[in-house]
Amino acid sequence: MRGEMRKSDSGGYVRADQIDLKSLDEQLQRHLSRAWTMEKNKEKEEDDEVEGRSTRTRQEWEIDTSKLIIKAVIARGTFGTVHRGIYDGQDVAVKLLDWGEEGHRSDAEIASLRAAFTQEVAVWHKLEHPNVTKFIGATMGTSELQIQTENGHIGMPSNVCCVVVEYCPGGALKSYLIKNRRRKLAFKVVVQLALDLARGLSYLHTKKIVHRDVKTENMLLDKTRTLKIADFGVARIEASNPHDMTGETGTLGYMAPEVLNGNPYNRKCDVYSFGICLWEIYCCDMPYPDLSFSEVTSAVVRQNLRPEIPRCCPSSIANVMKRCWDANPDKRPEMDEVVSMLEAIDTSKGGGMIPHDQPQGCLCFRRYRGP
Repeated sequence: MRGEMRKSDSGGYVRADQIDLKSLDEQLQRHLSRAWTMEKNKEKEEDDEVEGRSTRTRQEWEIDTSKLIIKAVIARGTFGTVHRGIYDGQDVAVKLLDWGEEGHRSDAEIASLRAAFTQEVAVWHKLEHPNVTKFIGATMGTSELQIQTENGHIGMPSNVCCVVVEYCPGGALKSYLIKNRRRKLAFKVVVQLALDLARGLSYLHTKKIVHRDVKTENMLLDKTRTLKIADFGVARIEASNPHDMTGETGTLGYMAPEVLNGNPYNRKCDVYSFGICLWEIYCCDMPYPDLSFSEVTSAVVRQNLRPEIPRCCPSSIANVMKRCWDANPDKRPEMDEVVSMLEAIDTSKGGGMIPHDQPQGCLCFRRYRGP
């Protein structure tokens, strides 16, 4: 299978977007079979609930739907919507995923998606780090979900899966960088955001999780501007059949050469993407804005194309970028080493990017240049 990681290189790492269903234990399979049977026989299930008898044991990650209030949509995607919400008195973001909406999936396909979803959230539920979005819980195959609107409540189909995570009021890092595109960021802010991202990725790697889609859109900011990694697994389960994955999962401009080329890869693909994000945080700009997918693929793989590092960029930051986006994955540092390099940077004397409209501005961008 293209994109499958080499066990010898990955040290037992797993891809966050793909679950090997064969590894599900028999107990989980029995649970999913029961849950699916119950969903196909909702009348009996509802009768059991009315009588106070539960025929299904709640998983540790399952939410109590009676404590969830789903409000307005804050984002829309191909396979679902993200809403503001309240769970047990806490502000949350609620992601509603609907795999059966198109009517093109068989019962077996939906069961496979849900099996992968179940194992993924079981992993996510146990993660605890200040730079990883806190997973609160999930539920699937319930008819109890309702969206609160100004005109009352709207019921949801029973095939909807619901993921509840902490709400980050600062929005996506990408949006924050766009807002600061002209003014640029203070050097200490650049390093702080980079450290948050590096620490979060280092933590995921210690848990044998490879993100595979590290980009500024997938990083959220809380009210104190602390960066938190989001969507490191569920986002890709919702979008793809776990039996039919390709090596090109990721986002244009952030993907490592080995991923673009369809070669085996490991956690070092995240390190490459981090290097691109670090450039983006420093420059408040987008990598390769004028190139097509095929142009970027060809230039990154064959011509060693990388974003142009401004001459005003301190060598301490530039060196981290260059090491992280090295064409050879084995030469890229581990994320814990990246954390150490960033922690050693002195931000007291400044070093942030100078806005272009100032006389001393840094006007050193050129389009096609490697590292």
